[in-house]
Amino acid sequence: MTAPTSRTATSIAQRRLRDDLRAEAAIEPDPVPVATPTKDTQIIAIYGKGGIGKSFTLANLSYMMAQQGKKVLLIGCDPKSDTTSLLFGGRACPTIIETSSKKTTAGEPVEIGDVCFKRDGVFAMELGGPEVGRGCGGRGIIHGFELLEKLGFHDWGFDYVLLDFLGDVVCGGFGLPIARDMCQKVIVVGSNDLQSLYVANNVCNAVQYFRKLGGNVGVAGMVVNKDDGTGEAQRFGEAVGIPVLASIPAHEDIRRKSANYQIIGYPGGQWGPLFEELATNVGEAPPQLPTPLDQDALLGLFKSEEVGRDVVLEPATMEDMCGAAAVQKPSLEVIYDTV
Repeated sequence: MTAPTSRTATSIAQRRLRDDLRAEAAIEPDPVPVATPTKDTQIIAIYGKGGIGKSFTLANLSYMMAQQGKKVLLIGCDPKSDTTSLLFGGRACPTIIETSSKKTTAGEPVEIGDVCFKRDGVFAMELGGPEVGRGCGGRGIIHGFELLEKLGFHDWGFDYVLLDFLGDVVCGGFGLPIARDMCQKVIVVGSNDLQSLYVANNVCNAVQYFRKLGGNVGVAGMVVNKDDGTGEAQRFGEAVGIPVLASIPAHEDIRRKSANYQIIGYPGGQWGPLFEELATNVGEAPPQLPTPLDQDALLGLFKSEEVGRDVVLEPATMEDMCGAAAVQKPSLEVIYDTV
């Protein structure tokens, strides 16, 4: 029998990989167990556009809460695994997904000390995610929460559990807290720019949708990050019916310290009062049922010259598409007379 050539072997390997990926994609995710909490814990999901400053906000918020005597758990639910980087001075935190994979391969159980780490009273962990093209980030989140359930998630004695979720990824795993009542309330982080407010509006849409299906999660409010004073985010909050819990200014000192992985939300510091107020508002703000905006209303928050509202949609023609005069061809469709 002739041995396969390298090209044939490569082709076979590619087909197997394709079949494996299709088989994985066809697997329906297991439901996340939702037990009745045995502790009086506020579980809060924070959503926002990628890069808007959720991790910065949460690292400083959780640190301030801990300094106020609260027991806080911060869980990063972003495949980039960067939620805890500022909290740990830039150091990477081993993720639940990669740790679980290594432990399973070695035939060892995952212990809480393998995935949860602490600094100055803040407990933190990262769910993690697959490499690009190697799997579904949303399914990774589902797997991560399944493991947390096995580790006793609902019996942990925290005052606050803060979940850091991407808001501009719409697959099912990223919507778990809202879709399955895994949290009591949602907070959105945005800025005075259209894209971040579009994402915030999408989150409000998701909350409204699942409330109609019997869900109980509401939006407690919004944090305006990199606030330059133009007011679009404030107007958005008023329009959808959610309060602004804090406005973090676009200040060079904040930018520089954040880039150097420095916590600024500590008592007695320059920015301490800002995060003290945010911590109080996050704890006390009740969940609201927002009224999402349609696209025109969202655009209406901005000046027309900033978002191109004066642009007119001009229909294309067949001549445009073909690059020459389009020839009308007779239809071959057979039309039968109705009796």
